[in-house]
Amino acid sequence: MTAYPHLLAPLDLGHVTLPNRVVMGSMHTGLEDHARDFPKLAAFFAERARGGASLIITGGFSPNIAGTLLPLASKLTTAREGKQHRVLTRAVHAEGGRIALQLLHAGRYSYTPWCVAPSAIKSPISKFRPRALTSRGIERTIEAFVRSARLARQAGYDGVEVMGSEGYLINQFLAPRTNKRTDAWGGTPEKRRRFAVEIVRRIREAVGEDFLVIYRISAVDLVPDGQTWDEVAALAREVEAAGASVLNLGIGWHEARVPTIVTSVPRAAFASYAARLKSETSLPVIATNRINLPEVAEGILGAGDADLVSLARPFLADPEWVRKAAESRTDEINTCIACNQACLDHTFKRQRATCLLNPRAVHETELVLGPTRRARRVAVVGAGPAGLACATALAERGHTVELFEARDDIGGQFAIAQRIPGKEEFSESIRYFRRRLQVTGVTLHLGRVATADELVAGGFDEVVVATGVRPRIPSIPGVDHSSVMTYAELVRGEREPGPRVAVIGAGGIGVDVSEFLTAQPSATLDLGLWRAEWGVGDPAVSRGGLATAVVETPKHDVVLLQRKASGIGKGLGKTTGWVHRAALKAKGVEQLIGVSYDRIDDDGLHVSFGDGEGAAAPRVIPVDTVVLCAGQESVRTLADELGDSGIPVHVIGGADVAAELDAKRAIRQGIELAARL
Repeated sequence: MTAYPHLLAPLDLGHVTLPNRVVMGSMHTGLEDHARDFPKLAAFFAERARGGASLIITGGFSPNIAGTLLPLASKLTTAREGKQHRVLTRAVHAEGGRIALQLLHAGRYSYTPWCVAPSAIKSPISKFRPRALTSRGIERTIEAFVRSARLARQAGYDGVEVMGSEGYLINQFLAPRTNKRTDAWGGTPEKRRRFAVEIVRRIREAVGEDFLVIYRISAVDLVPDGQTWDEVAALAREVEAAGASVLNLGIGWHEARVPTIVTSVPRAAFASYAARLKSETSLPVIATNRINLPEVAEGILGAGDADLVSLARPFLADPEWVRKAAESRTDEINTCIACNQACLDHTFKRQRATCLLNPRAVHETELVLGPTRRARRVAVVGAGPAGLACATALAERGHTVELFEARDDIGGQFAIAQRIPGKEEFSESIRYFRRRLQVTGVTLHLGRVATADELVAGGFDEVVVATGVRPRIPSIPGVDHSSVMTYAELVRGEREPGPRVAVIGAGGIGVDVSEFLTAQPSATLDLGLWRAEWGVGDPAVSRGGLATAVVETPKHDVVLLQRKASGIGKGLGKTTGWVHRAALKAKGVEQLIGVSYDRIDDDGLHVSFGDGEGAAAPRVIPVDTVVLCAGQESVRTLADELGDSGIPVHVIGGADVAAELDAKRAIRQGIELAARL
């Protein structure tokens, strides 16, 4: 018996039977672009196959040079390149897994001067204007897809996924937004679909029947002049007739102004599109986006809304996701929180992708946590992200670890973050570490301030100081006024704000606090309210599935201020910052930059702007509450006190660097330290 009978049920696809319904979706890790990195990529894939993924889909490989995302980026165009892929397919097959190569032509999303598209329309995410493909160019591109599929089969892949969503080339042919052609490849929905259908049909003819041809279909474009639902449904039927094996859903274009995979998107927010598509075709349908827990996946499959589920980033966070579900160890899953900080943000900065919660991801051959050769007694002080990661990794390696936390529970800054509307997923990380402490045998001391004398007397061989940060109190006259509180006091519920609030500091914390103050608590948990806020409609009613956004009345009137004259939110993550900025604008948050804080008194917050002739007049902002988000200070007194003790002391996380809170760095430091000791 299992709690997940549908999730763990095999699926017969004719020539191949998948052992369960979990697909590892395509992710570009940064290791695809150079064959010299393929052994590292093979180790990454192998660990996920070993962890139970029934089918792995690679990051995108272009069928020709014109379709590459960047100069010298991943492609599969020659027999020599195909042979280099065998290290990937053999590694997965050795673990009993299956693997498909994704064929992705970037079209106008290519960041190269030789990019092409159906029409010469520049995308908002590339500086290059594409060249419109000629009719012969279209035929050559189709031939390139076929050649790559044939090479993939020769390289040992079990199938290919044709990337027809997310606004890449095939999707560009499908939408009137980007296809203005009037020839045989555009002008009507039928002609716009022809490119996609021909690619699938000719690939099937070239590879035979015993090879998976997955089509990644854009179920809802979420851009103006995107496809209608009737067009999506017709495409599904036509690619089925052309020989597709499976339909994998894609949601939204990269240029869409609707978030689709960030933390604030409700779980399984787009599963209904999979159910809708199942009624249009007899092909197996894969649901995707924000499916991070086995119970969520089981709910989708059990309701008959999809035949499989695709998880991408959850396999970064935990390569054993499926195995743990199968062994009734769901509480041990390191759940993806959809933060994007180390995966997608890295990808868009041309860095190797990894995971904030699991820095070993995509670094399996470099960051190894093997058994220690000499077990030591280690005290870790501070149960925030850095301390939790370090303590559990040390114990996993065989050290005896005691973890001291001054507060009455673990979590540190994560315990604050989980209270921010849209960041509720952080509670899953605390749940994971709580269970991890039990599994690895870490001795936990809560509500206990560890002193230097106590640690010296305790006979510890090593001490790790992970005592974190405290809010910085800026030198503003009146900062001790009764209306002033720190962000920690506010978010923890230790102080109650008035109806009008000024937030001093517009970094990540200031933005989070502004959203905390304006969001209705139910808005980020209720799918209907979320769709209304972001204007997610019905593609059967409006092209692209867009509707007029309807925003709930904010809880508080908020003014967000920063000293810098640059735009607010510039330092936020590339793939998430725009979401926060849009939310602040929609909630009517007043944003002031280039501010000098003069004083705080009964009248409110007194500010001025600049100096000299062009300076704006000083202003009094009449607020009931002033929240300080003006940075942090490291709490590292313990490390200083232990300096002459003779015990090796290691300082990690916020205690080491108190700049803008950085859980990615903190957890990585903790894991790397554990790997060294």
